[in-house]
Amino acid sequence: MRSSVIGSGSFGTALANSLAVNCEEVRLWGRDAALVEAINTRHENATYLPGIALSPRVRATLSLEEALAGSELVVLATPSHATRDIVSKALPSLPRHVPLITVAKGIENESLLTMTQLLEDCLPEEFHPYIAVLSGPSFARELAQRSPTVVTIASHWEKVAARCQKVLQTETFRSYTSNDVVGVQYGGALKNVIAIAAGIADGMGMGHNARAAIITRGLAEITRLAVRKGGNPLTLSGLSGMGDLVLTCTGELSRNRRVGMELGKGRQLADILAEMKQVAEGVKTAKSANDLAVKTGVELPICQQVYAIAYEGKSAKNAVVELMTRQPKSELSGA
Repeated sequence: MRSSVIGSGSFGTALANSLAVNCEEVRLWGRDAALVEAINTRHENATYLPGIALSPRVRATLSLEEALAGSELVVLATPSHATRDIVSKALPSLPRHVPLITVAKGIENESLLTMTQLLEDCLPEEFHPYIAVLSGPSFARELAQRSPTVVTIASHWEKVAARCQKVLQTETFRSYTSNDVVGVQYGGALKNVIAIAAGIADGMGMGHNARAAIITRGLAEITRLAVRKGGNPLTLSGLSGMGDLVLTCTGELSRNRRVGMELGKGRQLADILAEMKQVAEGVKTAKSANDLAVKTGVELPICQQVYAIAYEGKSAKNAVVELMTRQPKSELSGA
C-alpha cells in the first residue's frame, strides 16, 4: 500500500513514519529542498524532529504530483491557514475515492470554517464522503519516538474512519473512530487557545490552582460552542476534548503553552512568533474564536481574553481581573 502525507513539519513527518509500519511506501511532500534531500539521504528531519530516525519507506518530494500518485490514503498535515492554498494546488493530482485525513487543528479566519468544512468548500463533491479528521493528545516528537499515543479519527462515513483506523494502527499508535466530526474539530482547535491562556497564567507565576481552573472552565467554553455547532458534548470529555486539552495546557512540548508563557512575561506576540520554527495554531484560532463568540452569542470569556491580549495589547493582569470579577453564577447554568 502507498500513502501520502502533505506537509513535512513535525507532525506530518511523525505520522509518515508511523504509516510506514503498515505501508510499503509513504510519500512525504514538503516545500524545503534541503529538508527533502536530508530526509531522503539521512532519513532524518533534522529541522523539526532532530535525532529521530525515519523509516526508509518514507520518501520525501517537492512535487505534489509525485507525492500523490497512486496513493490509497492521503493525510493533509499543513497548518490550517495554509490548507486552502495547498489543497487547491494539489487538486489536479488528488486520487479519487480514497480517505483524505486532515490533522490541522484550527478554524479558518474570515470564513470561520473547520478544516473538514474548508475541504468541502474547495473540493468537488465526489471527495466529500472520504474526508476524515484525526485529533487527540499527540505531541509529534513522542509519536515519532514510538511512545504510546491514542487519538480519535472522525468521519461522516463510518467505513472511511474504520479504513483510516486500520492503516494507522501499530503497537504504539491506537485510534478510536467517531462520527462526531464537529465535536472532534472544535475540541482540537479551541484547546490551543485555552493552552495559550494556561501558558499566560504560568508565565505570570499564578500557580496550579489557576491552571486547573483554566483547563476546567476552558473545557466548558469549548463544549458550549461545539454543542451550539451540532457536536456531541460527550466527545469533549474524550481524547479530542479533555485529553488533548490537558496535554496542551501542561506539556513542556506544547507550542501554544509556550507562546502563552512568553505573553505572560510581558513580551510582544510578534517577537515571540519570530523565534519559533513551527506554527502555534492557537494564535490564529484565537481570532476565529473571538469572531465566533460575537457571531453565535456563545460566551467564550477565556478565549476572548486571549484574543485581547494577543491582538489588542491588553495586559494579562487586567485580563485576569476581568475574568475573576465577572458576574457570579451557577457552575452549570452557563459561562
